[in-house]
This record gives sequence, C-alpha cells and structure tokens, in this order.
Amino acid sequence: MRSENTEFVGGPLDGRLMGVLVGATGQPPKVYTVPVPDADGGKPVVHVYHREPSPGPRAARQTRWVFVYDPEGTVPDTRLKWPWSRSVRNKGTRPPGD
Repeated sequence: MRSENTEFVGGPLDGRLMGVLVGATGQPPKVYTVPVPDADGGKPVVHVYHREPSPGPRAARQTRWVFVYDPEGTVPDTRLKWPWSRSVRNKGTRPPGD
C-alpha cells in the first residue's frame, strides 16, 4: 500500500511528520486514532486526530494534509450515508407491509 508523509499538530505527536497509509483516492483517513497503552495495564488512552488541508499557499506547504489533535477525543460516524437508507432513529417507524 502507498503512504504519504503527513504532519501532526497538537497532542502527543505535535510536530512529527509520519507516513500514513492512503486509500484508493490517494487521501489519508479523515480520523486518525493513536492508542497509548496504560503503564499499569489498564484501558489504553486513545488520542484522536482529524484531517484538515494543510494551511498556507501550495508552494510553501510541507505536506498536503495535516492531522489536528482533538482534545475531547470525539470520533465522528464515518459510515457511508446513502440517501435511500433509513436513519437509525427512523427504523421501525413504518407499519409492517408498507
């Protein structure tokens, strides 16, 4: 698989330039999670980064994308949302046979 050097901003990986695997479209994932194991053997801490376009003019950029740290650690729902699919809140609201 192909990888692309991507810069990380904020959090424990601040300032690092790491190779991140890219998909079929040539873009890295929208959300990058970094699990850090607990020293006492407890639950690992998960650091969450969100992909954003690299700031500044194209010629001055070091990378195309940057991953920005999310201190709250919110992971958005990244599943595909088809227009003909029912949402989770609407499941089962139609009477049977419709």
